[in-house]
Amino acid sequence: MTASAAPPLPGDGLGVARRRENFPLAWLCGPRLRSRRLAVYGFCRLVDDLGDEYAGDRVAALDAAEAQVRAAARGAATHPVFTALQPLLAGGGMPPDPFLHMIEANRVDQRVSAYESWDTLDAYCALSAAPVGEMVLHLEGAATPERLRLSASACAGLQLANHWQDLAEDARRRRCYVPRDVLERHGVGVAQLAAGVAAPGFPGMLAECLAAARDRLAAGWPLVAGLGRRRLAVEVAGFVAHGAAACDAVDAAGPGLLRRRPAAGTAGRARAALTALRALVDPVPPPRSLRR
Repeated sequence: MTASAAPPLPGDGLGVARRRENFPLAWLCGPRLRSRRLAVYGFCRLVDDLGDEYAGDRVAALDAAEAQVRAAARGAATHPVFTALQPLLAGGGMPPDPFLHMIEANRVDQRVSAYESWDTLDAYCALSAAPVGEMVLHLEGAATPERLRLSASACAGLQLANHWQDLAEDARRRRCYVPRDVLERHGVGVAQLAAGVAAPGFPGMLAECLAAARDRLAAGWPLVAGLGRRRLAVEVAGFVAHGAAACDAVDAAGPGLLRRRPAAGTAGRARAALTALRALVDPVPPPRSLRR
């Protein structure tokens, strides 16, 4: 689909209240890298909002976003979020694939509300989570096949941790990321999760879900050492440690997470920050809950 053939893409207003988040680690980057990170962040936020919040035709809007990505790769985008990507995509060495994969993940969200198995959920994470790490590694000139593999695992673990934090809210929105075979194995129903009822098998289900998230975070941890003692290693260590802290918070909440969304809290964030800073000066072990 060409940009001219695509339906109009909503502007920044989107007809919804846009989240007021900012790229939280922009201050760590130099001016050139910061502007490129912010361009990528703007794309991620827009596509996420199109998939989750936009009140109009979401599929048509995502089609328009894809057309804009392809146009940006030719230096012909017209929407401001995508013109900001042109220096990266049009001769800047950034492949369009991670952008297209993220758009496709949001298309999947429009038609899929549950996953059959860990394999099918991993395939979804490869579209929805891995592109973020891929974009960052390309921006930093640090993308290698091995680093991309490790990054995909860490990003999947972080996404799963976020899903388990939002378990009850997602169920109330008729969406569940706990694979069906896991729910059936533990005798847990989505309706029970939505109603805030912890079935007898809930603790076993939650333990399996947390193990899946922690396994993926731990498998991605070698990326920290593989990046050397540099700023990006600190960022990766911080993100993985934050995912571990989120898992710990979910673990501590247990069935209580069906009544109140668990969060890492001040102590968890502080531990994650300390882990990240240690990565700058020493080979640092993974967070305690990720050690095997």
